[in-house]
Amino acid sequence: MARRCSITGKGVLTGNNVSHANNKTRRRFLPNLQEQSFYSDILGTSVQLRLTVHGIRTIEHNGGLDAFLLGTPDRRLPPEAIVLKRRIERAKAKKAA
Repeated sequence: MARRCSITGKGVLTGNNVSHANNKTRRRFLPNLQEQSFYSDILGTSVQLRLTVHGIRTIEHNGGLDAFLLGTPDRRLPPEAIVLKRRIERAKAKKAA
């Protein structure tokens, strides 16, 4: 499983540990990923996502998973989020019809 946020697309960064003697060794900066389930009103079910804390706060700030995905353009979303957005759009169109 990739260490990448499903909503924001944030992933692993690399850099150096620098000691007091200025020795440099490579290190990885891992994103703060959390398993979180969000309830989708349109789908009528909960969706489990692996998100960074920043992604969780972004979703909550925008009024929930459905509102965030429907209000965000596709070019700003990773492929996993676009697939979920399409599912929500299809379910919304089905309920409207």
